[in-house]
Amino acid sequence: MPVHSAGLLLYRVTDAAPEVLIAHMGGPFWAAKDEAAWSIPKGEYDPDSESPVEAAQREFLEELGVAPPGGPLAELGTWAYSSGKRITVFVADGSSFTPVEFVFGEFELEWPPRSGRRQSFPEVDRVEWMPLPAAREKLVKGQRPALDALEKHLAEVSRP
Repeated sequence: MPVHSAGLLLYRVTDAAPEVLIAHMGGPFWAAKDEAAWSIPKGEYDPDSESPVEAAQREFLEELGVAPPGGPLAELGTWAYSSGKRITVFVADGSSFTPVEFVFGEFELEWPPRSGRRQSFPEVDRVEWMPLPAAREKLVKGQRPALDALEKHLAEVSRP
C-alpha cells in the first residue's frame, strides 16, 4: 500500500512574477544541501482517518508552527515519487500571509549514526518566498510537477 502525503503550497503574485513559499528541510542530512533540498510544507497521513486537505492544513501548522491563511484551497493534483509515495498538493493565495515568527516542528534521530545518541532536529530550518524558476531548482524532484500545475492554475484564475 502506498504512503500518502499532503501539502499546502502558498503563492503570491508580485510585480515581478509569482512566488511560492517553500521550506528547506532540516536535520543533518540536508544541512549542507540547497539544490533539491527544499519542500512544500507537507507530511504523511492515513487516508482512512483523514482527508488530504485536512492533512495538508495540519502539516502546514505542525511543520511551520503557524496556521495557514484562511480562504479557499484548490487541489493542484497528486503525484507519485520514484519511491512510490504519493503526494497531494493544495494551493492557496498567500499574498496576505505575514507570520511574525515560524516555530518549526522537530523530529528525533540517532546522530551521529550508530552512536546510540538521539538528538532533536527541526523538520525545516528556514522558509522563503521564491520565484517559480528558483523554486523549481530548490524543490525535491518529486514536488516539481506542483509548480507546473500552479502555473496552469494561475493562468486559469486570471482569465476574464
